[in-house]
Amino acid sequence: MESGDHTLVRHLKTDPEDAPLGAQDRAMIDFALKLTRAPAAVKREDLEFLQQYGFSEENVVDIVLITCVFNFMNRLADGLGVELDPQMQHLLDANADKE
Repeated sequence: MESGDHTLVRHLKTDPEDAPLGAQDRAMIDFALKLTRAPAAVKREDLEFLQQYGFSEENVVDIVLITCVFNFMNRLADGLGVELDPQMQHLLDANADKE
């Protein structure tokens, strides 16, 4: 995954299941989506699956924690009606269509 790849970022935001990723990144994103969408469905086998793609136990913990923090922060902001700072929204809008 290249840094600054706006096309990939947009693809991940709009259609993560079909984003053009390597096998290791695909395994990580699929796991994060499962943890986000159906957390009760995550089993030990899912963690072992990540390890088959080269993620250490520490990496797996990092993936779980990062996914949880983003989910928590999104739900907190949504629940409290928090809106982005206008400057941040402008930056997001300005970069939304970059290739």
